[in-house]
Amino acid sequence: MENREPLKPLLFVFPGPLRDQLVAAVLAGAKVSTSGLLAEYEAEKEELPPVGERSALIDSDGREVAVVEVTDVRVVRLGDVDLQHAIDEGEGWTTVAEWRASHERFWHGEEMREALGDPDFTVDDDTMIVAERFRVVEVLEPLG
Repeated sequence: MENREPLKPLLFVFPGPLRDQLVAAVLAGAKVSTSGLLAEYEAEKEELPPVGERSALIDSDGREVAVVEVTDVRVVRLGDVDLQHAIDEGEGWTTVAEWRASHERFWHGEEMREALGDPDFTVDDDTMIVAERFRVVEVLEPLG
């Protein structure tokens, strides 16, 4: 691998089987979008990623496995997330309702509530979501 500037890490969910599944979907080309809570960006005092920003996709072992580039970022109401976005998340959803139920389970989970500092956090149609699209620009060779 040639020398390059360090990239901001792209971390899907928390380390473990779900992160590994999502990383595999990105590498396979099935996952080209993701969703996050605007509240999470606010809690972490993090800026939304600009179009063109490149990040290092990180697996559960903390390894950089790919370089991805942001191609679109939209902030939308949870109630306005469309089917194409849900499908493009690459997890096999065929309806927005399936996508939403899965995300609500995650967002209402103990780890997310702890990360947000709100043990009673819940989402509704008016919760603002960061809908991000990206593309893989380089798959990185695994270390030894």
